[in-house]
Amino acid sequence: MRSKHALSAMGSGMITIVTIVLATSVLLSLILRFTSVSQNGIAPVVITATVIAFFIGGFISGGKGGERGWMLGLGTAVMYMLLLFLIQYLGYRSTMDTEQMIFHAGYLGVCTLGGIIGVNVRGGSRTQ
Repeated sequence: MRSKHALSAMGSGMITIVTIVLATSVLLSLILRFTSVSQNGIAPVVITATVIAFFIGGFISGGKGGERGWMLGLGTAVMYMLLLFLIQYLGYRSTMDTEQMIFHAGYLGVCTLGGIIGVNVRGGSRTQ
């Protein structure tokens, strides 16, 4: 696989994750604003939505890449986590705590799994 093609596939997955996370954030913030739901009550929904976003992002990157889905899913998750770390560190002057690292390790695994499944659903590259 060419590296330019792999970066394009990972970029597509990352854009998908960002889009899903932003849309979910808007929806959940509206729910928090206009209902009596608390932040503690909506936390499981946030985690579930993030897991789904990472899986779909990995799935798309693996499907577009066509081979080595584990690597594309892993790369997509790492790119997104690097973006989050930069925003958190440069924008808010705080580093990731242990709880965030555990969540990100899980997201990394889910995105990698999505990449593997994305390649297999697409069919991968068959050489004969």
